[in-house]
Amino acid sequence: MGDIKQVVVIRTDLEMGKGKIAAQVGHACVLGAEHVRKSHPEWFQKWWGGQEKVVLKVSGIKELQEVKRHAIDLDLPWSEVTDAGHTQIAPGTVTCISI
Repeated sequence: MGDIKQVVVIRTDLEMGKGKIAAQVGHACVLGAEHVRKSHPEWFQKWWGGQEKVVLKVSGIKELQEVKRHAIDLDLPWSEVTDAGHTQIAPGTVTCISI
């Protein structure tokens, strides 16, 4: 097994502020790590030492869904962040995914 890196993919079409983006990425990191801790504990342990991650952007929901489908096709664990709608965007909006 090579290096393990968490990838967060966030939508740019929602025009979220910098703080909102940071919060959504934070949610994705925690959700993704917890999912992998439960589903692939050996991957989690290897990743935990350095917690390497990268954040990428997509232009909208269709592109985000394509990335998610690709992760599914590769049998990679993923998590999806949906916003509660308390501030800048509508409740239930998918903002990003973690792979």
